[in-house]
Amino acid sequence: MTQREEKPVKVSIFVTCLADTLFPDVGRATVTVLERLGCEVDFPVAQTCCGQMHMNTGYARPAGEMVRSFADTFADADAVVVPSGSCTGMLRHHGRSVAPGVHLPPVYELSEFLVDVLGVTDVGATFNGTVTYHPTCHSLRLLGVGDRPYRLLQAVNGLELRELPEAEQCCGFGGTFAVKNAEVSSAMGEDKIDNALSTGAEVICTSDSSCMMHLGGLLSRRKSPVRSMHLAEILAGRE
Repeated sequence: MTQREEKPVKVSIFVTCLADTLFPDVGRATVTVLERLGCEVDFPVAQTCCGQMHMNTGYARPAGEMVRSFADTFADADAVVVPSGSCTGMLRHHGRSVAPGVHLPPVYELSEFLVDVLGVTDVGATFNGTVTYHPTCHSLRLLGVGDRPYRLLQAVNGLELRELPEAEQCCGFGGTFAVKNAEVSSAMGEDKIDNALSTGAEVICTSDSSCMMHLGGLLSRRKSPVRSMHLAEILAGRE
């Protein structure tokens, strides 16, 4: 019996607004992966939003209230795992600026937690298909997750990972940027889709539901058979 089986790692899930309202399978997949690795997973039902959208549009006070609500909701958490680089970045890097004096528990983006805390890259997943990975802006630039998602994907049984040209370029979503600058957002997204399709991959994988939604919408408009999937969904796969 491993040490993790003797004493489960206790984690709390912050599922994010998009996963809660549009992509519940992302939340379920995150729980599946963590429980498979022996974690004891808790989902505080009082959780709401991280406040990022409000902060980005200049509403610092409501954003601070949401950060304080997060801190209260997860006050007893040993660690909080988030299937989103943008929400993790908001809480970890901007939370105290909009909510001075607030005490936040340790907050980890999913790939950070798996690789750095649990110390694993092979999560026991199987996915038969070709995949290209789009690194999201916040995970890449704000959190610096580096090659962690790639290492996790490379260890998935049956998965062929194909390099995405100009991978570090933004997909164009950017939260409220896509609303304020729709034409620019769409053009950036089309460039990303062109690069993804050039790989011949069957799936565009990313680690934020927002990017997944944006890319999935553009693929749908092209009537492309290529799917957009969240990293957690691929890591949860089994034969």
